[in-house]
Amino acid sequence: MKAMILAAGRGERMRPLTDATPKPLLIAGGKPLIVWHLEALVRAGIREIVINHAHLGHMIEAALGDGARFGATIRYSPEGEALETAGGIANALPLLGAAPFAVINGDIACDFDYARLPAIARAMPDRHLQAHLVLVPNPPHHPRGDFALRDGMVFAEGEPKLTFSGIGLYDPLQFAGIARGAKAKLAPLLRMAMGDGAVSGELHGGRWMDVGTPERLAELDRLLSAL
Repeated sequence: MKAMILAAGRGERMRPLTDATPKPLLIAGGKPLIVWHLEALVRAGIREIVINHAHLGHMIEAALGDGARFGATIRYSPEGEALETAGGIANALPLLGAAPFAVINGDIACDFDYARLPAIARAMPDRHLQAHLVLVPNPPHHPRGDFALRDGMVFAEGEPKLTFSGIGLYDPLQFAGIARGAKAKLAPLLRMAMGDGAVSGELHGGRWMDVGTPERLAELDRLLSAL
């Protein structure tokens, strides 16, 4: 199974840290944020990885190279201007192949076990699933959550709502209607698929953080440095 790490965001809330450094290369616990994901994917046996980038993308390629030193094979999907989540995925489809793949936000920190994902991805076609989402308890900065989880399926409506972690599996056909290079958001596609009963999910109760501000980056650095 292949995985994509989303790394094209500008990181406006992280400024001025992101003025000279792309957000995925910001350091926490002695490593760039994106390296934590790379190492976790490789430990899980997921070694074919696609990374998209826009803002200061050349620095990401220079830092990570072809992935060999991590035990991975990295291919890049450059975006002249960030294409939003669904647009970025659609732009990278030629690199991702025809089978369901994982997508991970590069600006989260999570101890979810990626080794769970390949078996779920293999079962998606037989279950007629378009996506599988990892949800987490709502953090203080997002108390209303995103989606409801009932009996292993995810719904746009219903209570209580949980927060989408930024970790998901997707069938590439879900993005077939998006032209390469076009901007497109992910949430509308997911809500349509939820309406068709085609999105499964699970709750991750372990460590998770949206590393969206300098304060959260500093908090994460303290947590990881203590491990």
